[in-house]
Amino acid sequence: MSSALARPEILTLKPYVTAIQEPGTLRLNANEAPRSPLDDGLNRYPPIRPAGLQEKLAALFGVAQQNLLATRGSSEAIDLITRAFCRAYQDSVLVMPPTFSMYRVYAGMQGAAVVEVPLNAENNFCLNANEVLARCTDNCKLIFICSPNNPTGTSVPFPEIEKLLRSRAGKSLIVVDEAYIEFSDADSVALQLARFDNLVVLRTLSKAWGLAGTRCGAVIGNEGIIELLGRLVPPYAFSTPSSDRVLQSLSRVGESNARKLVAETIAERERVRNALRDLPCVTRVWPSDANFLLVKFASLGDVSKLLAQNHVLVRAFADSPLLANCARITIGTIEQNDQLLKALDDQSGSRS
Repeated sequence: MSSALARPEILTLKPYVTAIQEPGTLRLNANEAPRSPLDDGLNRYPPIRPAGLQEKLAALFGVAQQNLLATRGSSEAIDLITRAFCRAYQDSVLVMPPTFSMYRVYAGMQGAAVVEVPLNAENNFCLNANEVLARCTDNCKLIFICSPNNPTGTSVPFPEIEKLLRSRAGKSLIVVDEAYIEFSDADSVALQLARFDNLVVLRTLSKAWGLAGTRCGAVIGNEGIIELLGRLVPPYAFSTPSSDRVLQSLSRVGESNARKLVAETIAERERVRNALRDLPCVTRVWPSDANFLLVKFASLGDVSKLLAQNHVLVRAFADSPLLANCARITIGTIEQNDQLLKALDDQSGSRS
């Protein structure tokens, strides 16, 4: 079992035992206040583990409940996995920049080394499994794959992921971050969970479901890994208001609205991409399977100043040599995207 790859002290860790929560009883066992300021029931701790939320998320992502742990965004899942499996100053994680920087941040917090296998911009930032395997060491516990990747928007074909899963079986967890998968045509690799004991999948409601403010995500894996990660989650971690709002959103109406949002975003993504490619200030726009575009400008400095004057914010990567003069642009509404394009068109006109 891949759970055996965890830190020895985590394998023997006894989780905190919470006060019993039982309906219809007088609860004087958790030092809760007898009432809240607004008398809204928030004087009581939320469920130790949000069972209703777990059930809904498992159904949404097509997995069994015992294979899923609700987390406060997928970022918490990255933290839990890194703390559970990486021994400080002994183990390493492997990442493929440019990618989501929190993999590196949580590794640094845990004292784990970071091995980088850069993606090639000229090859549309495609992952090469053979290059990754060549850099793996005996102490490489985690390989993070963001698909579609942030900030490039590139999806990783499953055969490349499968090669890593097979080659690193019993040695590394392959953690596939699917934060943006709803904006692509790909199936979730969670469908392969029964085939690969070392597969871990991250999901979130922040993007396609428009629920970033609730901080709701999930980690999916084999039952042993999920049980192990559950030991590290504090009790009562998921607040009652957040849980209630997520459950309300995961309704038929909410699902219909989410699907509509995704469809609108994809249509706008392609419209904006085509418009950007026609602008003189733009030198390249990479194809994207996410809710954003990676754009290279002739002069990012000039563009950034103009966008700031027009009160438009984009994500620049000045500290990344791999992304020189590049910015990640989130796809907004039609009106918001038109505001962006007008500002960039004005920039191009002023330089002609």
